[in-house]
Amino acid sequence: MRTKSPLKTLQVILTILSTTSRRVTGIWTALLEGMAWPYIELAIRIWIAKLFFVFGILQLMHWPTTMDWAGYENPIPFLAPTAAAYWSTAIDLACASLLAIGLMTRYAALPLMVLSFVTQLRYEPFDTQLFWTVLFGWFTVCGAGPISMDHLLRRGLSDSAIPFVARIIDFSKRLRLYGTAVYASLLRVWLGAALILASLSGPTWREAGHIGRWLPLDVARGLPFTGAWLVGVLLVLGAGSRYVALVSLVSLLGYSVVDPRITDEIYLLMLLTIFIVYGGGVISIDRVTGILRDRLFPVYTVRGPQQSAEMPRVVIVGAGFGGLRCAEALRHTRVAVTLIDRTNYHLFQPLLYQVATAALSPGDIATPARQLFRNAPLTRVLLGSVTGVDTHRQMVLLQEGGVPYDYLVLATGATHSYFGRDDWAQHAPGLKRIEDALSIRRRILLAFERAEATVDKHERAALLTFLIVGGGPTGVELAGAIAELARFGLNQDFRSFDPSRARVVLVQSAPRLLPSFPERLAGVAQRALERLGVEVLLGNRVDHIDANGVSIDGKRILARTVLWAAGVAASPAAMWLNVPADKAGRLIVDDKLQVAGLPNVYAIGDTALSKGWRGEFVPGLAPAAKQGGTYVAKQIRAIVDSRKPPPAFQYRHLGSLATIGRKAAVADFGFARLSGAPAWWLWGLVHIGFMLGVRNRVATLTNWFWAYLKFGGGIRLITGD
Repeated sequence: MRTKSPLKTLQVILTILSTTSRRVTGIWTALLEGMAWPYIELAIRIWIAKLFFVFGILQLMHWPTTMDWAGYENPIPFLAPTAAAYWSTAIDLACASLLAIGLMTRYAALPLMVLSFVTQLRYEPFDTQLFWTVLFGWFTVCGAGPISMDHLLRRGLSDSAIPFVARIIDFSKRLRLYGTAVYASLLRVWLGAALILASLSGPTWREAGHIGRWLPLDVARGLPFTGAWLVGVLLVLGAGSRYVALVSLVSLLGYSVVDPRITDEIYLLMLLTIFIVYGGGVISIDRVTGILRDRLFPVYTVRGPQQSAEMPRVVIVGAGFGGLRCAEALRHTRVAVTLIDRTNYHLFQPLLYQVATAALSPGDIATPARQLFRNAPLTRVLLGSVTGVDTHRQMVLLQEGGVPYDYLVLATGATHSYFGRDDWAQHAPGLKRIEDALSIRRRILLAFERAEATVDKHERAALLTFLIVGGGPTGVELAGAIAELARFGLNQDFRSFDPSRARVVLVQSAPRLLPSFPERLAGVAQRALERLGVEVLLGNRVDHIDANGVSIDGKRILARTVLWAAGVAASPAAMWLNVPADKAGRLIVDDKLQVAGLPNVYAIGDTALSKGWRGEFVPGLAPAAKQGGTYVAKQIRAIVDSRKPPPAFQYRHLGSLATIGRKAAVADFGFARLSGAPAWWLWGLVHIGFMLGVRNRVATLTNWFWAYLKFGGGIRLITGD
């Protein structure tokens, strides 16, 4: 038997180390630079902006009443003391304000950096002023992060007709691209030199060498942990900069309580955080090691839209919660992913009812799918409607052609189910798509407009009757939102009638609302609806729906607006595959979420019928779809990398939430059950947290805040035919 040579073994070991290094760097970048740093950068920016804003306010409060400026420390030497005081105060207030909101960040940070530098040069030197100088320099070079006005306005301004703006923005991009790594290197060497000199020098170093004015030696001498000189040497060399900075930060927090009122260690923490996120910069041993690694052990990269024909092909049908999560989890895997959806956006369905009731606009809850995968060259987004699946040729069939696959993930969601009475759909629309929400919004607002125009009191009563079929979360939320819109949002908009007298009826065939919630919370929800004026009819079954109203157990209710929230049915995925399904059309999957008889075909979310919830069926909730998408991605990664597959899929229930109206909601987490205002605030925080994109979160928060103050929705546009 032949044995591997030592050289071959060494090559294998180095290859493994190289691959591990890349993965660690990728995870580090995703977690810190992509997720944590935007919030850390915002905190640093607001912290130092607050200080200088307070300085400006204090200067105004203690403004001299005489013209005796002899004792004034003039930071602007080419101006008279009086003018310098005016300009210094104005700069502190204006630049600090701009820095806090991240508007014109570079041009706000630059004057503050100059003021700090000149003060350190001409007057008593302090470590605090040094830290201010280097931090303002950081913002001058790098600008503000994603949570800033600059980030929101950058693209629009670059295409504007304002002279020179496009060139300025292009220069800023280049400065950030090339200057960040260089400036990080300079900061690293500066701090490392301070740690070394503080460890080696005596107490008279500052007087003897005159270098203490430009190095934070007082802070370096006061560090509570040992080995500061070693940290300094490693920082100067740029060896393991991220890990050295991380260990130093943890040690600093572990050995002392950082009190920003009496110590400058808070600024040291800021610098260490920069090194943790950005590493040692361009001039460092880390950089040289990375270049050698990439040259000796190159990795496959994609340039342009082409995908390697040798890579496994993963086709995901559906850009909902499950499909999107699966595609994101495969972003850094060597597979060619094709994400297919009949729309070009990801829809945040839990807030779709707020579009239907004029509280939000469609753009607030939808995010373009291509935008989410701009930096994922192995992921292709395809707009198309699937007509079938050829499992023999392993081809997803579209109206425009076919897409081959090696692994297929079906995350096609669900649609409305009228229990065999599809003729009711034209009179009682459901709520699954943006088009449905806009249609419902049009129906609701038109009902009020027509009620204003009619003189027939019976017709007006029918127009002002809104009937919702189904007492699940969607039905409860719709009923509460319509009642709030009528009683608080439109109560002063009409003259021929009182909108608050509109009749909202919620019909439920089960003996109680919210069957998936505990009975106590269901009772809380019912009482909250009734306080809003909603009529709740329990144990009533709909017999007939037409253009004029509804028949319920033989009783006729005239209602011009009827909405359906009673049942759902899975997509035709089972028909595409020609495999068995349950009564709702869901694909029966095993404990690996694989379709029976098709080991390379997976189904997740509302498309799948899985017993992965401690032997019970997994509910059709967004968290379940996300967990399924993550699990399938792990399965595919394990197969592609020839690793041990993960254990059977187990759904972890994170809780159920439903809102009834203003400061009224119910939440069930199993171990804790909330209702009222606490549940309502929690509901809002959870939904904002689950949304994609900063713009969507900001827009939704703004609209909610305005609606909270003004009582009612504000997107009351009647559009469409």
